[in-house]
Amino acid sequence: MCGITGFLGSEPVSVATLEAMTRTLAHRGPDDAAVWCDETAGIGLGHRRLAIIDLSPQGRQPMHSHSGRYVIVFNGEIYNFKDLHAELTACGHRFRGHSDTEVLLAAFDEWGIERTLERANGMFAFALWDRTEHVLHLARDRVGKKPLYYGWAGKTLLFGSELKALLAFPAFRPEVDRNSLTLFLRHNYVPAPWCILRSVFKVLPGTFVSFRAADSDKGAAAHDPLRACRRYWDSQRVLSAALDDPLRASESDIIAQLDALLRDTVRLRMYADVPLGAFLSGGTDSSTTVALMQAQSSQRVRTFSIGFHDARHNEADLARAVAHHLGTDHTELYVTGTDALEVVPQLPHIFDEPFADSSQIPTYLVAKLARQSVSVALSGDGGDELFFGYGRYQRALNVWRWLQRTPHPLRAALTRALGKHAGQEGRTNKLALLASELSAPSIVDVYRDRVSRWRFPQAVVPDAGEHATVFTEPAAQVQNGDDAHKLMYLDLVTYLPEDILTKVDRATMALGLEARAPLLDHRVVELAFRIPLELKYRSNEQKWILKQLLRKYLPDPLVFRPKKGFGAPVGDWLQGPLRAWASDLLNPERLRRDGHFDATRVSRIWHEFLDGERKWHTHLWSILMFQAWADWLAHFRSQLSAE
Repeated sequence: MCGITGFLGSEPVSVATLEAMTRTLAHRGPDDAAVWCDETAGIGLGHRRLAIIDLSPQGRQPMHSHSGRYVIVFNGEIYNFKDLHAELTACGHRFRGHSDTEVLLAAFDEWGIERTLERANGMFAFALWDRTEHVLHLARDRVGKKPLYYGWAGKTLLFGSELKALLAFPAFRPEVDRNSLTLFLRHNYVPAPWCILRSVFKVLPGTFVSFRAADSDKGAAAHDPLRACRRYWDSQRVLSAALDDPLRASESDIIAQLDALLRDTVRLRMYADVPLGAFLSGGTDSSTTVALMQAQSSQRVRTFSIGFHDARHNEADLARAVAHHLGTDHTELYVTGTDALEVVPQLPHIFDEPFADSSQIPTYLVAKLARQSVSVALSGDGGDELFFGYGRYQRALNVWRWLQRTPHPLRAALTRALGKHAGQEGRTNKLALLASELSAPSIVDVYRDRVSRWRFPQAVVPDAGEHATVFTEPAAQVQNGDDAHKLMYLDLVTYLPEDILTKVDRATMALGLEARAPLLDHRVVELAFRIPLELKYRSNEQKWILKQLLRKYLPDPLVFRPKKGFGAPVGDWLQGPLRAWASDLLNPERLRRDGHFDATRVSRIWHEFLDGERKWHTHLWSILMFQAWADWLAHFRSQLSAE
């Protein structure tokens, strides 16, 4: 697990600049740093290393292939690298060390880029320079566990694991993309391929994008991120095919098949040359992961959880009970409101791009706890999106069924009656939500309304629209299968990589901790979409089949429990200890000066919230996270200039 960065361009760039870009990612790789440049070709690659496999100098990057054709900076893990190693050895390849990066380079020599990516099972983002063809390839893993940004400073192409690296390039001038800002308010994150900054993009999951040295200076104006990418794992095509080929075995056989596959994905992710553990919240997904780890380990698995004294947000007692039953070496820490609040000023630096999922705070705290003992931690991420784990799925489906049964004249009459509520903001305004959903043409539109933090973000971001996303482009959606799987697919390609996995990546990597997610092995994703819905949601029980599997390892009282969120009491904080901080960021004069938001509207909802008239805290949190990020951006650039 590492941090990568670099550039490609026709204009000379100093090694000192590349080293400065690389230093910004020190937290992602505290064990080593190195750079490589070819001034004639205009290419520079920088790497920060978190040594997990092959701790020797043989695992150092940037790494050259034995043929001399390729140079790579790699972030992540290839879990099936031992199998690939054996196959490549049979083809005549020889290896200096035992790192997965060296195996990947040999695979590129043997099979080329696309075929290698199709065969690699892992989480990764990498930059690969082809010295023969003078082409730079930027690639990201299938579900988007690892981040990779790219953009332009004039005619120079830049890339990095985080925006910090691009900001360290002297000629780079960050400018907020207002259409991305509206997307941020809607989703609490900016979905790929878009970025909060103009002329910067994110590599889409399951794709790679290539730049020829001769064309690298065309700049962002000539770049279409959707057309430029090449898909080696087309989630829409692959999962549509899975839906067309449902499993027809018995329930017990399907459970056994899922159990065997998950055991294998966990086994692969337990390989490391450093101490390893797991996050344990006590929920279905993390409990399943830990149960399968302990079942395959000769030693007690190290598990970690945090607790809150506020019962609404506390799962520590559940995690403790699971750990006791499984026999893990469990560590828990109860954190106070003060502990959590101390993280808030760090959030813009940790997350690098505006991000407003408040569970970012407890995620960082549990990562901090784990990092005191281990360098790798397995998580249960992915279970909700694959096995019908969110209550919002059923709520959206119920609304859509009701709309389909409601005669058009009645819907029209209700629309007229609710006219004054149409276009109003606020998740607690049920009449406004109903007015919006009455005109929804599809289940996707209903669900988009349900998952939008701000349903009408343009009202608070003047002179802005919204970039296209999978929600607004029917051609990008899964068309076959039941409506429930259409919703799970939407989350799989948006909320999962851009919220859940971004949250975990930034929180862990800020501390030099690697997180691995066995449930998101692409084989599990493909199998899950073949499992019929009635095995995922039965008798009002979400994730039914996963819970049946978990019953093999835990007693029923530890399996069947109400789902809890992993959030933070943001509303209480904004009314109390964070009130002064928020008031400063939401100062009307500042808002008008900055010009990002409608100062009058923001001030109105702030005062309505303080007066207890409306529960605006989730809406306000997204604006506050942007404002805090804007402050951090100015400060970070000032620091870079002073160095």
